[in-house]
Amino acid sequence: MKRRIWGKDILERYRNLNGDSGVTHFEIGSNFIRVQFHDPAIYVYDYHRPGQHHVEHMKMLAVAGRGLSTYISQHVRNNYARKER
Repeated sequence: MKRRIWGKDILERYRNLNGDSGVTHFEIGSNFIRVQFHDPAIYVYDYHRPGQHHVEHMKMLAVAGRGLSTYISQHVRNNYARKER
């Protein structure tokens, strides 16, 4: 869910139920997920890179608030579509 405040996109806060995630925020789109870690960059993962299977699994983990950072580091790594900011 994307929100806009004063003309800027605001990503949804990751719930981080384990308490030790590197992920801080995310945004889910129809064929992508944007993920922000503790650095200011936002990584975009889409159906082209790393692929639909991974993106859909990452969306599920983001909504659940658990396991997204681990999944990215174990299965996706640097296979993102682009890096923003």
